[in-house]
Amino acid sequence: MFTGAPIELTTATFTRHVERSDIPLLVDFWAPWCGPCKMMAPQFQQDARLLEPKVRLAKVDTEAEPQLATRFGIRSIPTLALFRGGREIARQAGAMGAKDIVRWASSAVVS
Repeated sequence: MFTGAPIELTTATFTRHVERSDIPLLVDFWAPWCGPCKMMAPQFQQDARLLEPKVRLAKVDTEAEPQLATRFGIRSIPTLALFRGGREIARQAGAMGAKDIVRWASSAVVS
């Protein structure tokens, strides 16, 4: 079910969403104290409405879910990681604008 908003993922739900998703999953690894993350959040929210149902958007709070940040080697935030078929296919570190997120995700899904 698509809501037009990113879903919040936890360690308990991450694997299920990544491995069982029929469509690519774009994950924003972020933290509440991160200024660039706060600036990018509204754009990421807006992009959920633009990219669904071709790409599903999700967020992982690295403060609440440090195991996921470690598992995926997240060294800077925000970091966007795109998964398809249970595997990471692309990654982008640093804040991006709404159009840039859509362009990057769309080109990564096609390649």
